Amino acid sequence: MTNILSMKQRIAHITLLVADYDEAIEFYTKKLHFRIIEDTILSESKRWVMVAPPGSDKCSLLLAKSSTEEQTSRVGKQTGGRVFLFLYTDNLNRDYRNLLDQGVQIIREPTVESYGKVVVFADLYGNLWDLIEPAGN
Repeated sequence: MTNILSMKQRIAHITLLVADYDEAIEFYTKKLHFRIIEDTILSESKRWVMVAPPGSDKCSLLLAKSSTEEQTSRVGKQTGGRVFLFLYTDNLNRDYRNLLDQGVQIIREPTVESYGKVVVFADLYGNLWDLIEPAGN
């Protein structure tokens, strides 16, 4: 039997359904300043596209173009309207100003919570994100 305490695992990628690869790449790289980790063509209709925020080396978003009616109905609604992703930053004011400058939809203006400063924004499809500067940062 495996000793659970000695196991080492991590989440490498999180799939994010998108309507179009290129418009999603443009949003994440131009508006949020993510970098493209990989963009590999797998077939005429499928690519392996991974993006990650600057400074991140552990987990990336896998942008997956919806290919069925059911998947398309879930683009922007993968969590039923709840915050989907949490993006930590070392400077919320800088990144909040960038969101405003880039015309990104702000859902909730910056607030100070016990865990840090937070602003809620929507990506190009309406997925909600918490942008968080942890307390004591």
